[in-house]
Amino acid sequence: MNEPSLDQELQQLQNVYSVITEFVVEYSFQIAGAIIIFLLGLWVANKAANVVAAQLKKHSIDITLSNFASNLVKIIIIVMVAVICLGKLGISVTPMVAAIGAASLGAGLALQGMLSNYAAGITIIVTRPFVVGNTIEIKGVSGVVEIIKLGQTILTNEEGEQISIPNKHIVGEILHNSFAYKLVENKINIDYHADADHVIQLINDVLAAAPAIYQDKKPLVGINGFNTVGIEIGVRYWVPTTRYFEEKYHTNLAIIKALNQAKIKIPCPVKEIHLQH
Repeated sequence: MNEPSLDQELQQLQNVYSVITEFVVEYSFQIAGAIIIFLLGLWVANKAANVVAAQLKKHSIDITLSNFASNLVKIIIIVMVAVICLGKLGISVTPMVAAIGAASLGAGLALQGMLSNYAAGITIIVTRPFVVGNTIEIKGVSGVVEIIKLGQTILTNEEGEQISIPNKHIVGEILHNSFAYKLVENKINIDYHADADHVIQLINDVLAAAPAIYQDKKPLVGINGFNTVGIEIGVRYWVPTTRYFEEKYHTNLAIIKALNQAKIKIPCPVKEIHLQH
């Protein structure tokens, strides 16, 4: 078998050089233009996102909504710039859009639970039934809102535990929002012979002297009902959520001390047992 001559090898190298040169001459300006447009688009996207975030912050918009809006603006601009760059290179985006749409349909069916969490997260961010720092209770779980993400909302309780709630379990459910405070409800039985007005005044004095109790929402103390043990006194007041149990226990101790000092009798349930011979 004859080996290629030197002239043939040189001719092949010449052909390769010609192809590369032709490609560079024909497409170099398009590639350079696409790169410049994309870099400029990234700069514009960052600037636009910063402007949106600054304006929302100026108008005291919630930080979660601000981040969502600024990131959305940034993503939209980058996608638009990417489409322009592909067109500059002569690449049609129509088949890509169709392929992405088909892939998205399959992924959507596979990730239906995750997508429902994201959809619920967007609803929470836009409608703002609560914001970071609020105290919420949902399905018997309560805590202070620490972070609102697209997929989940993270709460913290008094013990510092983090509670992650998927957003789809928040939207459409009964939601309690007490903002930065939480309600304490107690009931105390006193003897029917005790002076109810005096007892109510004693408890009100204890609540008024407690610095942590939220006084803008006036504490309520009154006769809640009557039972076989005695007169039932109801006590309702608000405390910071982050110190709920601490303040509740402290206030309970102060109330019982005040009642003992005033010699207010707290009756105990008594069962009578009759023995027959």
